[in-house]
Amino acid sequence: MMKADIPVIEALDLSKRFGSFTAVQDVSLQVEKGEFFGLLGPNGAGKTSIIRMMYGFSPLSSGNMKLFGLDIRTGWREIRSKIGVCQQENTLDPDLSVEKNLLVFAGYYKMSRKKAVRRTDELLDFFALNHKRQAQVSQLSGGMVRRLMLARTLINDPSLIILDEPTTGLDPQSRHQVWDKLRDLRSKGLTLVLTTHYMEEAASLCDRLIIMDRGRILVEGNPEELISKYAGASVVELENPGEDLKTFIREKQIRHEELMNRIIIYTDDSEGLGKAIRERFCPEKCLFRSGTLEDVFLRLTGRELRE
Repeated sequence: MMKADIPVIEALDLSKRFGSFTAVQDVSLQVEKGEFFGLLGPNGAGKTSIIRMMYGFSPLSSGNMKLFGLDIRTGWREIRSKIGVCQQENTLDPDLSVEKNLLVFAGYYKMSRKKAVRRTDELLDFFALNHKRQAQVSQLSGGMVRRLMLARTLINDPSLIILDEPTTGLDPQSRHQVWDKLRDLRSKGLTLVLTTHYMEEAASLCDRLIIMDRGRILVEGNPEELISKYAGASVVELENPGEDLKTFIREKQIRHEELMNRIIIYTDDSEGLGKAIRERFCPEKCLFRSGTLEDVFLRLTGRELRE
């Protein structure tokens, strides 16, 4: 049994190489029991490589990783029995019913028939899929498919859940339904690790997160701290800014980004700078809003297309 003070995940100087390409370089991180932890970054940042090493799918090139205090290299069988993985791709069996998808998957854990039926009933009820018990997977909506994949992830009653972009492609209503279920799981004491491209999702769900790029960690912290440090409480967006505004923000040393015919200004407004900008430089086409995690992400990783 894992001691309370042992991290659920502990990685030290973790690296992953594919030939001459380094996907992950000297990454160290720690995830505590009951924490909702996020890995964010552009495509190719190394997020998926890290989580694949977490569940033993991809071997470490160098460094060390422990889950539940067990070395992933030598304790992977016990580790796998304690984790659930929800992949981005739909890996459900289209030839089986909703119920059969869960029962068959339970067999991979050598679960007794009685326990498998009980867990299936519990999970169909939890994810509001009872009415689709006998339906084929092809008859499910996108939101139902994701909920069924989460249900399958939980069939072995894991202590750690790894979620690889679990809501990609869902409409807002379905996405929020999934978020509610993930919050319920966290409230039950489960540890969750999430990768996502939705900054609102990460800000809403994660207790703590890292933003990485080109295989390295750029920053780590809770969403509120990162927003305060890298974006500020207030953001002003202006189109076609004049030289007088550019001179003003440079003299005041206000954080900002100049983007083609647009400028984005970040301020905590402690000195009334937002008010001054509004009164002096915003006769029209000026947007005032709160800072977001997306601001942080774009400031740290850039705005250029990677693919």
